[in-house]
Amino acid sequence: MSQQELAEAVEARATEFGVPGMSVGILVDGQEIFASHGVTSLADPTPVDEKTLFHLASVSKTFTATALMRLVAEGKVDLDAPVRRYVPELRLADEEAVERITVLNLLNHTAGLDWNLIDDGRGDRSLAGLVAKLHELPLIAPPGTRASYSQAGYNLVGRIIEKVTDLPFEQAVASLVLEPVGLSDTVYGLAEVMVRKFAVGYNRGDDGALEPARPWGAFKEGARADNPGGGLASSASDLLRWARFLLGDGKGVLPAEALHRMRERTVELRSSSLGDGFGICWFLHDLDGVQGIGHGGSGTGQFAELLIVPERNFAVVALSNVGPDGYTCNQSVLKWALRRYLGVVEKEPEPVPYDEALARQVTGRYDIDAMNVDIATDGTRLTLAVEIKPEIREASDEEMPPGYPPATIAFLPGDGDEYLVLEGGLKGERGYFSRDPHGTVTGIDLGGRLFGRVRRDS
Repeated sequence: MSQQELAEAVEARATEFGVPGMSVGILVDGQEIFASHGVTSLADPTPVDEKTLFHLASVSKTFTATALMRLVAEGKVDLDAPVRRYVPELRLADEEAVERITVLNLLNHTAGLDWNLIDDGRGDRSLAGLVAKLHELPLIAPPGTRASYSQAGYNLVGRIIEKVTDLPFEQAVASLVLEPVGLSDTVYGLAEVMVRKFAVGYNRGDDGALEPARPWGAFKEGARADNPGGGLASSASDLLRWARFLLGDGKGVLPAEALHRMRERTVELRSSSLGDGFGICWFLHDLDGVQGIGHGGSGTGQFAELLIVPERNFAVVALSNVGPDGYTCNQSVLKWALRRYLGVVEKEPEPVPYDEALARQVTGRYDIDAMNVDIATDGTRLTLAVEIKPEIREASDEEMPPGYPPATIAFLPGDGDEYLVLEGGLKGERGYFSRDPHGTVTGIDLGGRLFGRVRRDS
């Protein structure tokens, strides 16, 4: 491996996408190589290195799931048991559904829970407080019938861990996973972040200028309800140590068969750039005939990617601190690393020409509790735009990331309902439109989440 070659590749991509600070780590044939670019903060520039902390956002779920699997291996949790066995106070919008949701449904996003409850900064912001409000969260499908990515589901997993261990969630995960693996720079809480070198997040304004984000708002004291689904900060160095553990035999944490079970497919995913299916937490990828497992995270001005190819003893980590282009930059680094070190070239799907009649079938607004997706056409192209609901922004006491302006999408060959985003911060994202038995479009899958249709535009 050439550190210089990796450094040049990282610098080229960080420069192309305007990323202020980036850290990349690669594990291949037992060797680690790191390359970083830029600074932790434009106001107080310190070089990024492999020890710099970035907000992991949803990559945190991989640690939560592993902690839960340790409890399964110890006989303290049954994956097929109803969640109510461990959280008897749980209430949901559908009382029949709450009796049927299993622990595994939470871990592979098939519980039918909508994305998440929005934290308005008031009330009890603990995991117990979240559970007390979950009856307000809509159910988007009967349990076990389909996958739809749910932050609330993983936060509920965190409450299971608290109840079973009789420890605060963060202490439990530290004891069950972080400490045995030796992850001293993988931390929850602003107090822990602030005593280490960390990256400031940035978002690009309408004029293209970079504006400091406040991703560490998620780390406020008392605001713990999202920690299981997205509360960790870590470094490229620690994430490669995590990858080494995941490629090993689980020593010190859980038996090898339990660790490897997390890679086994539990549900299929249709037309998703996130993967072809879910294992237990992990997105599963067919990488030109080689299986990969991975997870990404999107925070406010910060993005993280972890991809592992077990049969090739390979892993790559990419961390960047600008939105929305950090996502696209990280994806570019992953594709370069797969091509350079494994000879794996992901095939790009070929979209079909614009079809006005099909476009008119899907135009309108779709939403989840926090976001709107607007699909529109001008007669020559179909566009997709994403925004956080204005009322959510107004009610929140935390800074939220900007939306994604209209970007061209195109349909893919097949049944006509699968699409690809062709430009912008979501370039390369794949998804599909859902229909009812009469053929009417009722929803759109984007980023692994189902958005229900709330308005049809003619």
